Amino acid sequence: MSIKPEEKARLMKEFAIKEGDTGSPEVQVAILSSRIATLTEHFKTHKKDNHGRRGLLKMVATRRKLLDYARAKDEARYQSIISRLGLRR
Repeated sequence: MSIKPEEKARLMKEFAIKEGDTGSPEVQVAILSSRIATLTEHFKTHKKDNHGRRGLLKMVATRRKLLDYARAKDEARYQSIISRLGLRR
């Protein structure tokens, strides 16, 4: 399942470091988190969708890798990302 273009544009605008930023870890993690939340709701009603669940697990792993990268580069950025998205702690 995908997110709507309006939602993606809103996330890019909200989490961008500079104008036109689409590749920073903040933006990528925000978009992945939105997609993960959408898929999580999907699986509450479609419990046997195992092919979709595999995609969800891949997205979670990708988000984890991006967060690990952000943490290794700059701890303050990492803390900012997880606090703004409400992940962990």
